[in-house]
Amino acid sequence: MDKFVIQGGKKLSGEVSISGAKNALLALMPASILAPGEFIFDNIPDLRDVRTMSRLLEMMGLGVSIQENRLYIDSSTINKFEAPYEHVKKMRASIYVLGPLLARYGEARVSLPGGCAWGPRPVNFHIEGMKKLGADVVIEHGYIVAKAARLKGTHITFDTPSVGATGNIMMAAVLAEGITYIENAAMEPEINQLAHFLNKMGAKIHGIGTKHLEIEGVQNLNPAPIATIPDRIEAGTFLVAGAITGGNITITNCIPDHLRALLSKLEQAGCIIKVERSRITLESPHTLQPVSLTTDVYPGFPTDMQAQWIALMCKAKGTSVITDSIFTDRFKHVPELNRLGARIEVEENVAIVHGNGNLKGAKVMSTDLRASASLILAGLIAEGETEVLRVYHIDRGYESIEKKLQKLGADVRRIKTEEF
Repeated sequence: MDKFVIQGGKKLSGEVSISGAKNALLALMPASILAPGEFIFDNIPDLRDVRTMSRLLEMMGLGVSIQENRLYIDSSTINKFEAPYEHVKKMRASIYVLGPLLARYGEARVSLPGGCAWGPRPVNFHIEGMKKLGADVVIEHGYIVAKAARLKGTHITFDTPSVGATGNIMMAAVLAEGITYIENAAMEPEINQLAHFLNKMGAKIHGIGTKHLEIEGVQNLNPAPIATIPDRIEAGTFLVAGAITGGNITITNCIPDHLRALLSKLEQAGCIIKVERSRITLESPHTLQPVSLTTDVYPGFPTDMQAQWIALMCKAKGTSVITDSIFTDRFKHVPELNRLGARIEVEENVAIVHGNGNLKGAKVMSTDLRASASLILAGLIAEGETEVLRVYHIDRGYESIEKKLQKLGADVRRIKTEEF
């Protein structure tokens, strides 16, 4: 078990390169099930979740190897159509194998997913979507068991956009007979990249980047190479790290268009933002202004940046109100931030932050991936020493975050610990 030990008070400065997007790659990897042959994925991040997905695919018979930031998958050797609990429990994205297995092999047995220890993320959208495509789906002993001779095109409308369900149903529909329409589809960049990748493999998906997808089923797909897009949440986290420490930083290898909502809020908080193609430079203000916001589906402010924004608002001079419209109980970082001296109240899905900037170092515990990021950000400005326990959460979604922060001037150390 590792923990981070942070000495607060260092202004960050310099450049940091953003890694490939975890949430994009975790959808791209299962798509390899749809066609036999070798796939090459470039710009992959070295993350715990990527290794978990790799082991899951290997257990199903696929050949997986990683060389530096390149991933190879040979899908011609698949021999098992089951995703067992011991692998799926570690990561919710494992459910992405459901659609490809069902589409190509007509059967799938996938454990109900696990992942971060917060909030219900129901899989009913995935299950109902597969049923509408003509699959026979039942839940048996904690597993989704699905069968279909061949899926058939249908019309699916989501009550609310779902990233996971959009991706899963899209992968199932590309080999279905006829045309599938998905209404109120997710428009996140990671889903758009998956759609473009499937088209590169020979699929016929129209309406990419809109809420209305039309998928014309084809008989076969073929392997294709792909480079993972940069991680917009990692990019956002480092921009907030620069702002919260009063620093001036530049992030490289990013896609500024994916960060519009965050950049707008950072400017409202007083930051000066300069955008150049794949680079963003942030100059911090003397005094951060409080900025309220409500998370929303893309292109709105991402729920995956909510915890980091709350940490930033602890530094602002004044009160801000952060509402999470996506998940109603994603505030387990708040009690830990309050241990550092923050003044935050939570009422249902709303956090009220009374910014003062007077945080004091303490021992805190991570509960999930983005909560970990918020505690590290707070530790960067807390007086004295902050210890962040359970950093295995952060390793799920941030590649060597402590090394990147060190490069920017932060005093952050990863050390072994017996504490849990």
